[in-house]
Amino acid sequence: MTEKRKKTSRGEISQHRTKKGRLAAADIEHFKQMLLEKREEILSNVNEMEDETLNKSRLNAAGDLSSMPIHMADLGTDNYDQEFTLGLMDSERKLLKEIDDALQRIENGVYGLCEGTGGRIAKARLEAQPWARYCVEYARKQEQAEPGQQTQD
Repeated sequence: MTEKRKKTSRGEISQHRTKKGRLAAADIEHFKQMLLEKREEILSNVNEMEDETLNKSRLNAAGDLSSMPIHMADLGTDNYDQEFTLGLMDSERKLLKEIDDALQRIENGVYGLCEGTGGRIAKARLEAQPWARYCVEYARKQEQAEPGQQTQD
């Protein structure tokens, strides 16, 4: 660390890291395409799950006895399947929100920067999870913190 850098304030160091840590335009475009493709895939999956769940419910509501389960265990299985599908759809919607937030960070020019530290998120992490908000180190700290002690997002 140079003498000049030691004398700067913490805010200036953080600002310097932010400018230096930005991704190249080609990298940002690559991650944007990854996010858009994943977003399209998830939307397709959610729509398919919704259609399947709603169609199953419509058949039962219409009184279609040919598809009506005869045994109570069959009813339980159908209910479980529906609850499981609804849980998956909720998870997919949360992931869609994360992807939309990442696309917004690209628009705002802050994509690839850790929201916790202001430092750079490694490209390898972005390749694995392009919607990542935090660098690996900060994410680990968040996971290890007591539930009541986690920092605000």
